[in-house]
Amino acid sequence: MKKQNKWSLHIMLLTITLIGLWACNKKYEGEDNSLETIRKANNKVTYSKTKLDSLQAINVITTQKVQELLDLSTLYTSGNKDTEIDSVIYTQMQAYFLNKDSNNLKPLLKEMDSLKVRYAKVNNLKTSKSTVEKDTLDFAAFDVEYYDKKRSYITTVNRKAQYLLKAAPVKFQKEFKFYFVSFYTDSSADSTKIEKPAH
Repeated sequence: MKKQNKWSLHIMLLTITLIGLWACNKKYEGEDNSLETIRKANNKVTYSKTKLDSLQAINVITTQKVQELLDLSTLYTSGNKDTEIDSVIYTQMQAYFLNKDSNNLKPLLKEMDSLKVRYAKVNNLKTSKSTVEKDTLDFAAFDVEYYDKKRSYITTVNRKAQYLLKAAPVKFQKEFKFYFVSFYTDSSADSTKIEKPAH
């Protein structure tokens, strides 16, 4: 009986060790961020009312917008921040916000700079609504996996954003354009960081 318990303990310890090693060696498997990212990510797309009918559609669109902003941000923070192309990238990032304020991007860029992030991937995004007096506010909560320039996993953070679907009439049809009201706001800046592996 004792031998069986020892074997079970050894197998369990081996399994835990392998899971720990896998977490430390997790690699980013997405595409390289390149100047092609800038051309694709410009927030000029509008969405018809029929495309916004389901919660699933809203989640897909919001995930796409979060990922586009993260991709542009990793490109920006990996540069010198003082070249013409950096200026173009920054302008593209500001296009995702309803109000063009430099404070919109500070928490995101500060976090990416401090962790030396080169790649980011959004996961587990969930949207929700909140009513304040007569206004309905739209929020997204999501996880972001950060990776370094060698595509090695750094950490996963829980973050929030507030967004808005603003009416944008196109060819006499009611269409909507997606904007962030806030991204990595002060209320989410102290969110719990998870899955920080020991290197």
